[in-house]
Amino acid sequence: MIFTAWAMLAVLGVYFWTGVMAGYARVKYGVPAPSMEGPAAFHSAQRVQANTLEQLPIVIVPLWLCATYLGDAWAAAGGLLWCVGRIAYALGYYRDPARREIGFVLGMVASALLIGGTVVGLLMH
Repeated sequence: MIFTAWAMLAVLGVYFWTGVMAGYARVKYGVPAPSMEGPAAFHSAQRVQANTLEQLPIVIVPLWLCATYLGDAWAAAGGLLWCVGRIAYALGYYRDPARREIGFVLGMVASALLIGGTVVGLLMH
């Protein structure tokens, strides 16, 4: 499951990047911790990080289940698609929150494919 392990590291890398971007926004816009009050750009960075955290359980669990029951390459592909979706989501949200949809949809499709792949793999066993 080496490909899945690399995809898992990519998932964590995306999450780490969103956390760094949220911290950078806090410094850039002078929003001292623990305050959450600041300009819209600060709120966007915070929401991207929080939304990404909220998505982790629905990608990490099916990522490993899919790898176990369907196959390493399938799971890794789903994990990497999720990363592409979350990066697109973040970049869209940073520009304009209304531009986040395509990334959100890609991430959700990736999670759905991982869940579906797990079901297929379980049925094949």
